[in-house]
Amino acid sequence: MIKLKTPLSEEAVRKLKIGDMVELSGVVFTARDMAHKYFIENPDRFRDMLKNSVIFHCGPIAKKEGSEWKIAAAGPTTSIREEPYEADVIKNYGIRAVIGKGGMGEKTLAAMKKYGCAYLSAVGGIAALIAKSIKKVKNVYMLDEFGVPEAIWELEVEGFPAIVTMDANGNSLHNDILKKSEDNYKKLIR
Repeated sequence: MIKLKTPLSEEAVRKLKIGDMVELSGVVFTARDMAHKYFIENPDRFRDMLKNSVIFHCGPIAKKEGSEWKIAAAGPTTSIREEPYEADVIKNYGIRAVIGKGGMGEKTLAAMKKYGCAYLSAVGGIAALIAKSIKKVKNVYMLDEFGVPEAIWELEVEGFPAIVTMDANGNSLHNDILKKSEDNYKKLIR
């Protein structure tokens, strides 16, 4: 298990290899469709805050208890939806890791290699368990504009479990599995 603490350095991220299991601690930011579009259209507002950080493709279930927010569930969202934006977000904001499920496309993989970013797969279906690694909601941005699932949540996490499935060296476990599946399919239909 590789323990990572945010903010992440490019050097630490470039050492990660597909298949590495990691435990992430520090601050992560949720970002889904509306946040990614906002990042592209408004490139300066979050730039300093997001530098060397982690984006989590997640629309959490959050509830307010008194003056504090609590995250009840935080499952990963399918990441490929962010493919039109992610390479530019990595480049423009200095993102070091993206957490989600299902992997991303070639444009994002190329940006990860060029700028030093890794994709960390979180297990879908265990949103309540993942929420236990969220120790505190530090802040929430764009809540009124976007609503709870699409808002940008700044979360303090401890021991967040994930697996490196796309690394900063241009390797993708998703592509490897697809290739093996295609090869096996071709063998079966001969």
